[in-house]
Amino acid sequence: MNSSKNKDKKRILSAILILLLLINLVTQAQIINATYSQNAFKGDFSGKVILYLAKENKRPKELSYGMPLFSCFSISVKNIKPNSTVVFNDSAMAYPVKLSDIERGEYYAQIVWDRNTGGRNIGTSPDNMYNKTVKINLTKNFNQTFSIVCDSVIPHQSFKEMKFMKELNVHSNLLSAFYKRPTTLNAAVNLPAEYYTDTTRKFPVQFVILGFGGDYMWNSGLEVKSNKLDSFPNITVVLDGNCPLGHSTYANSENNGPWGDALVKEFIPALEKKFRCNGARLVTGHSSGGWSSLWLQVNYPETFAGCWSSAPDPVDFRNFELINLYEDKNMYYDKDSALRVDGSVGGFMPWTYFKDGYRIEHVLYRGEQCVSWNAAWGKTQKNGTPESICDVHTGKIDSMVASHWKNYDISLLLRTQWAKLQPLLDGKIRVTAGNSDNFSLDKSVKLLEEEMKKLNSKFEFAYYPGDHFTVWTHEKYEKEGNHFLAEKYAEWLLQHPTLKK
Repeated sequence: MNSSKNKDKKRILSAILILLLLINLVTQAQIINATYSQNAFKGDFSGKVILYLAKENKRPKELSYGMPLFSCFSISVKNIKPNSTVVFNDSAMAYPVKLSDIERGEYYAQIVWDRNTGGRNIGTSPDNMYNKTVKINLTKNFNQTFSIVCDSVIPHQSFKEMKFMKELNVHSNLLSAFYKRPTTLNAAVNLPAEYYTDTTRKFPVQFVILGFGGDYMWNSGLEVKSNKLDSFPNITVVLDGNCPLGHSTYANSENNGPWGDALVKEFIPALEKKFRCNGARLVTGHSSGGWSSLWLQVNYPETFAGCWSSAPDPVDFRNFELINLYEDKNMYYDKDSALRVDGSVGGFMPWTYFKDGYRIEHVLYRGEQCVSWNAAWGKTQKNGTPESICDVHTGKIDSMVASHWKNYDISLLLRTQWAKLQPLLDGKIRVTAGNSDNFSLDKSVKLLEEEMKKLNSKFEFAYYPGDHFTVWTHEKYEKEGNHFLAEKYAEWLLQHPTLKK
């Protein structure tokens, strides 16, 4: 009997000790309080609040994954009024570790209240409230509390037009209906010198789609004339495809809306009404812009006369940065449990890993690369967010999501619909890449090339020394790509002999 009582006492004491330990852990959790002032926003706020911490960078809210390492934390709040406090503690979603576990020391700190009114990157999206950088010292005194007031607002950018550089904002009924708010398609329109010296002449249009993170605003204030395609002057239209969830890729999707249709059915007619265009349209782009240009050419083959796709995002999902999305089981680990590399230096030295990419974007929740792919190619979940290709905690690939991504596998699309597409596309596509691409994108391009050779297509493929970024330094890379587009325009002119060159 006494033995039984002693055992009961030990169990009770153990339970008390565990409870005290848990209480101690809670009281020892790091806390950072956040408010926004009425001067920044007078209304109530519901949504995500993001805390950025960095030891070296003085503007941590402007950082993205793949740049210098930083820590970030997010919380979801509802109906918060100005000057009311929300709390960041160890219950916040965190990367790489919870707030109390990050390395002790001095950090630059910024907090952003994401109103999500249209910008891509949370830290630079217009209308978001934030604080000017403060420096905090996280010591082992976990009872120390920090308070940060967000009294600044990220402004809307304005485009400075020049003689040869114009801004074009086209209201989209299609996208406005999808987002349930006024939405425009935006671009920088770069005019050739001949636009002013020959005022009756009409010109071909070269659409340039910037890669992930690119912004047509980069052209604001630039006084440069549009480059010729060989001897052909053209109007260059710089598109960026930015949308709240990342890069739209100009694909019609459940999460981003009908970006492809909006471009073709709304933006292009408005462009050709405002500027002197002759009806010839060529499309090119690099990286995500390379994928977008190829997607547009394949899906709107009669709209565009030719496409040069440069180092596109994966064009065959059987080689998605060395991962076979249809057969492999995990995005984070390969079959021998080694971490899967996302980015590398020179195509072989690891720089970033998929595991880190998906986990940090789980905290940032929108606007970054992995979320961008999920949004462009996946379905929408019941909570309104994009389905993820993999489990964020384990990396396990969701085969049902991969099955839906098949609709955006360009190689698969071409192979299964070649009989219909061949007369519309053959000879109109050139795909190039650096042979040491940082994201192994050249491997996916080579797989597409193999498939197109089996179909006896007239597509062009070319590989050059360099990686995803340095390939442009090769003296022939841009020259030969532009020459291809010039050839496609020359062929278009033969089909329209009454038009002035």
